[in-house]
Amino acid sequence: YLFVYFQVLKAFDYYSPWNGQQQMYKLDIGWPKIPEYFTGQTFCVAVDSLHGLVYVGQRGDNVPKVLVFSQEGYFLYAWNNTVEMPHGIFVLNTATDSSVWITDVGTGKYGHTVKQYSPSGKLMQILGTPGNAGSSLIPLQFDQPAEIFVEESGDIYVVDGDGGMNNRLLKLSNDYKEIWLTGTNGTGIGQFKIPHSVTVDPFGRVWVADRDNKRIQVFDKVTGEWLGSWSSCFSEDGPYSVRFTANYKYLIVAQLNINRLAILEAPPVGSIGDCVMVNTVQLADETKPHLVDVDMKSGAVYVAEIGAQQVQKYVPL
Repeated sequence: YLFVYFQVLKAFDYYSPWNGQQQMYKLDIGWPKIPEYFTGQTFCVAVDSLHGLVYVGQRGDNVPKVLVFSQEGYFLYAWNNTVEMPHGIFVLNTATDSSVWITDVGTGKYGHTVKQYSPSGKLMQILGTPGNAGSSLIPLQFDQPAEIFVEESGDIYVVDGDGGMNNRLLKLSNDYKEIWLTGTNGTGIGQFKIPHSVTVDPFGRVWVADRDNKRIQVFDKVTGEWLGSWSSCFSEDGPYSVRFTANYKYLIVAQLNINRLAILEAPPVGSIGDCVMVNTVQLADETKPHLVDVDMKSGAVYVAEIGAQQVQKYVPL
């Protein structure tokens, strides 16, 4: 009898809707060592897993716009030049060097641009026309560009924008020429309402958090062709951020209004299907997770929280 009882329990455990809720991540309460370095609203975070660095973009008057920490949580340095209102941040490592890309949604003389910096904060490249809000007809005329993802080849993906006129996804070559451009304002296939975050998987697919349409849309990275979309996981709140785990098995999605990270199964090559939520990480009330990044070596997830005005680190269990 006991044996049968345990078999039934086991079966129940296997099919139980809560089975997936064994914790996958735990908060690293020792990161950063001194949280007082966060003096503004922390909008974005990017991990340089090659060099063990974490870059944080924050907003506010008279605050350093970029803070740099070690993976252990020690504050290293800050820089401030020519960043007005950081929205998204991305670190690119190539065989020869590293650079930090920032999307700037400010409305002043530096805004509406995507900028490339050296790790120490030296401005190397400006995409867009600083201070000029965009036109959807001109590729490099951004209007509050939300986020950027750069491949090792130098190909660039930009979601534009964070509430401006433009609602589009662009792919640019390493010499900043348009390869393709897709999207207009709307709810249809391939249209966007605040495309807020973008990432690329190793299988040639571009994933976009289509925030106000409460869905993730997927495109072919070579052609820009629409491949599918996920919406059933986002009835409560749209996706603000989209990043893969280090093994590309899952997608980590921030949902700002319900203070939650959703962990979704990443589909293998082929059909996009619909989303499967395997786990969630419930954050404290009013933390408002805005954008996340993943350390592709350790698997740690860093969450930029504009409500709590901090970045938190979650380590995989």
